[in-house]
Amino acid sequence: MANAKDFTKILLDESEMPTQWYNLIADLPTPPPPPLHPGTLQPVGPQDLAPLFPMDLIMQEVTTDRYVDIPGEVLDVYKTWRPSPLYRARRLEKALGTPARIYYKYEGVSPAGSHKPNTAVPQAFYNKKAGIKKITTETGAGQWGTALSYACALFGIECEVWQVGASYDAKPYRRLMMEVFGAKVHRSPSNLTEAGRKLGADPKNQSGSLGIAISEAVEMAAKDPSTAYALGSVLNHVLMHQTIIGEEALKQLAKVGETPDLLIGCTGGGSNFAGLSFPFMREKLAGKMNPEIRAVEPASCPSLTQGVYAYDFGDTAGMTPLMKMHTLGHDFIPDPIHAGGLRYHGMAPLISHVYELGLLTAQAVPQTECFEAAVQFARTEGIVPAPEPTHAIAVAIQEALKAKESGEEKVILTALCGHGHFDLAAYDNFLSGKMVDENITPERFAESIAKIPAVK
Repeated sequence: MANAKDFTKILLDESEMPTQWYNLIADLPTPPPPPLHPGTLQPVGPQDLAPLFPMDLIMQEVTTDRYVDIPGEVLDVYKTWRPSPLYRARRLEKALGTPARIYYKYEGVSPAGSHKPNTAVPQAFYNKKAGIKKITTETGAGQWGTALSYACALFGIECEVWQVGASYDAKPYRRLMMEVFGAKVHRSPSNLTEAGRKLGADPKNQSGSLGIAISEAVEMAAKDPSTAYALGSVLNHVLMHQTIIGEEALKQLAKVGETPDLLIGCTGGGSNFAGLSFPFMREKLAGKMNPEIRAVEPASCPSLTQGVYAYDFGDTAGMTPLMKMHTLGHDFIPDPIHAGGLRYHGMAPLISHVYELGLLTAQAVPQTECFEAAVQFARTEGIVPAPEPTHAIAVAIQEALKAKESGEEKVILTALCGHGHFDLAAYDNFLSGKMVDENITPERFAESIAKIPAVK
């Protein structure tokens, strides 16, 4: 077996790429609470979801099978950029003077520049198979919208995207990339939907939120049987598609004889975090390793650390099923932080359930600390991170410095889920001293939490 000291970049052959997605639900001691119909408060069945999703994805959403085969057509597209590399951050380690070994799984090599095509491609494939002509969706920072635009182009499907207003304004090149792939992109809240007009009439909503953009995309999909809706995070099938990240990372670390002591991932809706952590959680549940698994979220939108565990809507207008999740309230409008992909009021129900089971820990970090870490990472490792994974990088640096103080040779694994080439305006704000952290108090979340539906 190769020694970990021999490698900076750890690769897999194409033949070693996983051919199945992993479903964590099969290995949990208790299943997660089901989503509820908002009218009847009864568990949602497949037919309730049929107006929005193709049946293949609905069945993946509710399956209890441990593994689901990846279709050959999807594998063929994955091979454009997968297996993705695992790096050891040697230069960062040296700059920190730490005995810790820091590894990061880099998903920025995909055509969209992030992990999002891991689910966009299969979602487009299953929609094409079902005869769908157009897919609507929302996007925060634009990574998901870009990925779905790319996937729809591959399978000949129209794509219509509602982008959170603050990100739409700040990231014109991300919008242009979606349009290059053929998507139609709208600023949310828009005047094109009833939800957008109603919510947009309130000045506090003008910066938008993922919850508002979801309402608009869902409304448009529900009107047309040839149109479906696709979500880039939160749902079980989305998290499952992302587990190819962790499955590859397990194989890569095994090649150099390493086992993580601490696994760190950024969390907004939860897909990137789940993608890396769930396969390692399987190994932990089986007694094969025992890493601490930590979710890191923005201090301005801390659903795990300051939200409540309750049934709530996934969108602002209340059009989706009620999901049991850690939530700040479906009408919570986050501060327009630069990590637009993490500006979501709720955490994925499955991650929320796992958190309640005590299988992971959570931490919130302010954005200035994240960008300090991002700049140090860029100047040592040569990759400019997207704002979202800077949250995980900041905590990885914190832990590496703790290891320096204690002399502990800790192994840290994190996911660099995308590059920040279209986020340079955020870096400009940081470097010029214009970036500020929101002053967070419990009162910030009290009003929206009070409006969470009363469901037992």
